[in-house]
Amino acid sequence: MSKWIVSGGHEPHRADISNTGSRRQESGRWKPPIQVTGAALLIALAAPPSLARDRGQYANSSPEMKAWFDGLRSGKGPCCSDADGSAVSDVDWESRGGHYRVRIEGEWLDVPDDAVITEPNRVGRTMVWPMHGYQGLSIRCFMPGSMT
Repeated sequence: MSKWIVSGGHEPHRADISNTGSRRQESGRWKPPIQVTGAALLIALAAPPSLARDRGQYANSSPEMKAWFDGLRSGKGPCCSDADGSAVSDVDWESRGGHYRVRIEGEWLDVPDDAVITEPNRVGRTMVWPMHGYQGLSIRCFMPGSMT
């Protein structure tokens, strides 16, 4: 029992930590880069894939028309290309009160004002550039037609 009292009784054992401090510094040095790499990996995996497609529907377009489509932009950014857009029948879009609505995949969506292309429509038909994302279906660009 005397050894128990001499050893400090119930006090925690204190080890010589002169050597272990440098180990903690070494292991702590790698923690932030590993966390950043892990976070970047999670973000990359969670990001929705881009849905650009070329179905060949505009394969016979002239180079001038292709260049015009490639340069189309709305307030949301570039529309990408003619291959990414879809022609819309007159019964699938409407203008009401200065705003547009379009029916995509059987669902009516309000076209955001900043998605409307304001330059003249050189193809004549209504076109929409829909995007499927983690928040559902949205409209990147919309170009109204003549509604004949």
